[in-house]
Amino acid sequence: MQGKSWRPDAIDTNVPSVARMYDYFLGGDDNYQSDRDACEQLLEQVPSTKVLAVNNRHFLRRVVRMLAAEYGIRQFVDHGSGLPTQDNVHQVAQAVDPSSRVVYVDNDPIVLAHGRALLEENDRTAVIQADMRDTDGIFGHEETRRLIDFDQPVAALFVSVLHCIPDEDDPAGLIRRVADRLAPGSFLVVCQLVSDRPEIRKFVTDFMAEATGGHWGRVREESEVAGFLDGLDILPPGLVEVSTWRPDSDLAPVQPSDEWLEWGGVARL
Repeated sequence: MQGKSWRPDAIDTNVPSVARMYDYFLGGDDNYQSDRDACEQLLEQVPSTKVLAVNNRHFLRRVVRMLAAEYGIRQFVDHGSGLPTQDNVHQVAQAVDPSSRVVYVDNDPIVLAHGRALLEENDRTAVIQADMRDTDGIFGHEETRRLIDFDQPVAALFVSVLHCIPDEDDPAGLIRRVADRLAPGSFLVVCQLVSDRPEIRKFVTDFMAEATGGHWGRVREESEVAGFLDGLDILPPGLVEVSTWRPDSDLAPVQPSDEWLEWGGVARL
């Protein structure tokens, strides 16, 4: 996950990290007391948050499997990837085709350390430490250039990260910059936290900004997220709450409340 500023060697375990909080919600072990405390405080006010995180992970898995199996995508760039967990992008894609190549991008140095340890024997996958707003740096990175051929279709993933970007950094502009550099037949996967309740938007935005030391953007409205993909071809079923995006079965879990939602979908270039 991303923040407004960072240093490559900056790890302050007393300040919650969005990536480590997400790891805690998913049942992972790569988090600290500050992350756990922030998560529990958030759950007191927005109890559906843990289920939301789990459903978001299921969405990521379904999207990657679909793009690899149905559309033949073999290249993925995962912006704001977070800490490794179960069924990571490379595992899902390489289960379809072992030649699939994945670049993970995150600005959290803990993500870099854990990711490189996990992937040290997988030469078709890399983790790079970068701010996801730095499109030139990401696309020009030696590991990206080693693995990704931008003359061929690529899936660029922005899954549950754009709410970490403040309005002044223009998340819609970021999506346009990336789209402009992708070959025809590429895909953009975009979802972020939304709510139609002003009190929820304000509470979560203020809470996360304070808890993470300003490494946060804003909970938005659905119409704002739709604007990120304006003019692009949105795959069915369109932009939706992610647990309803092509569920594996009628028994798949759904979001238990409308406090806030992970909302988005997949666009084809």
